[in-house]
Amino acid sequence: MSLVLGIVLAVGAVLIAAPFMWPARDARRPRPGAAWWRRMRERLVQAGLPTTSPAVVVIVSLVCSLAGAALAFVITTVVAVVVCAAATALVAPSLAISWRARVRRRATRVVWPDVVDQLVSAVRSGLALPDSLMTLAHTGPAVTRSAFVAFSQRYRTTANFSISIDELKVALADPVADRILETLRMSREVGGSELTNVLRSLSLYLRQEAAIRSEIEARQSWVMNAARLGLAAPWVVLFLLTTRPEAALAYNSAGGLVLIVAGLVLSVVAYRIMAGIGRLPEQPRWFA
Repeated sequence: MSLVLGIVLAVGAVLIAAPFMWPARDARRPRPGAAWWRRMRERLVQAGLPTTSPAVVVIVSLVCSLAGAALAFVITTVVAVVVCAAATALVAPSLAISWRARVRRRATRVVWPDVVDQLVSAVRSGLALPDSLMTLAHTGPAVTRSAFVAFSQRYRTTANFSISIDELKVALADPVADRILETLRMSREVGGSELTNVLRSLSLYLRQEAAIRSEIEARQSWVMNAARLGLAAPWVVLFLLTTRPEAALAYNSAGGLVLIVAGLVLSVVAYRIMAGIGRLPEQPRWFA
């Protein structure tokens, strides 16, 4: 009897301690690294590289880091400069993808009002919402046609408007597209006769927003150019200095290492501050 009571007591103690020792993972909470993976996947789509995996970006970053370190070691023998070159080359692919994504978002920002106007024309002509979207595969702006072609193929295959809309949102990866598509989804699911008025109002708002953002970005472009020039100039001078043997010997000392590392940290912090001042915030994807 004492053995049974001991077993029951042990099982009870384990059950009491189980929630603290082995907490259940919330299904809605992303795993460590999943948020970065999702953001990189979305950024690749926005950059026009939908078939590229984030794993490829990681591999290319590592290869670029090794190549940058090797090149810096060949030109200069300063260890700190080699480490800085490796770190810069490591983040270079991600920065290039982000830059390309921003350029494409800026290019597509001006075409969404035209997309909305074509949707209004198609709806007013009597076409159903799926057919109105499929017409954009041929008459829409060139930058968005491939996504609407995929939507047309998906809808013809499944005849499921909701699933096709979800895949179209993933292919476009744009907050403006999310708002347009969610408006169409709601109109199809709950009905209503104000769809054309809502789309016209959205088109007017998008045109005004694009004009204001373009004017502000043009005025603040000097801030970003100054930030890039201020970041690059000291490092170009440092790189040229380290090609001289006496300068390389001085920078290989402990004081030189501290100076270069401190300069790298200050350069990154200053550039981030200047970029935050000169860059307009992007709209979040509330309906992603």
